[in-house]
Amino acid sequence: MPANVPSIPMSDGHPIPQFGLGVFQTPVEQTAESVLTAFDAGYRHIDTAAIYRNEEGVGHAIAESGLDREELFITTKLWNEDQGRDGTLRAFDQSRSLLGLEVIDLYLIHWPCPANNRFVESWKAMIELRQQGRIRSIGVSNFRVEDLKRLVGETGVVPAVNQIELHPLLQQNELRAWHAEHGIVTESWSPLARGDLLQNAVLAKIAKKHHKSVAQVILRWHVQLGLVVFPKSVTPSRIRENIAVFDFRLDGEDMAAIQTLDAGTRIGPDPATLN
Repeated sequence: MPANVPSIPMSDGHPIPQFGLGVFQTPVEQTAESVLTAFDAGYRHIDTAAIYRNEEGVGHAIAESGLDREELFITTKLWNEDQGRDGTLRAFDQSRSLLGLEVIDLYLIHWPCPANNRFVESWKAMIELRQQGRIRSIGVSNFRVEDLKRLVGETGVVPAVNQIELHPLLQQNELRAWHAEHGIVTESWSPLARGDLLQNAVLAKIAKKHHKSVAQVILRWHVQLGLVVFPKSVTPSRIRENIAVFDFRLDGEDMAAIQTLDAGTRIGPDPATLN
């Protein structure tokens, strides 16, 4: 069991573990095994989504683990085609059933899909579900500042988190600053830029200095910035290696060097145009 993963307080009073396992693109038949490996390695936060089609596997792992439900933090997400009040309520029930959970710790709108103009309606439905005690915390994913302003302006409810593409090549400084100003926790998806950074010379030098892997250096960078991070892996050794980032610290020189890598480079879709 590694050092305890710290938690970050969200604006609604609930804590969120800063490190977790992402299961994006994890095949259904491998999901339960990967999640159980992660639990064994000390992970307690799992990030899934309806569109990943593996919520059931996460549910099987939770049931098999024997862990106390209160130890775990489970996130899932509303898919784009289910936006709107009725669709949100229906999709939530489906996710909850597949996960085998009475209460979801964090439910997110997966993408704003601005052209479809349904995310405010979805958000209002999620507020209802939270008031009913069926969700502990509600948040969003891939929202831009203008989307967040509209959401808050029309409902008065600030998302607990915004999960965005974030890695050394896309550091999202402006959006992170807006989050900080409004008490929104920033979560990083694709934290390793899908492996694009693992041969980077700047990161390799820092990794050598700390006797760590490049992946561990990047994940430590996320942690030190106060971000919530959940690398995806199905390889047991990698799952264990990824979480072993709480026994060293990057210094100011390291952090400054990583800051120079920001190139505004997206690996995933642009939230402005994905609908």
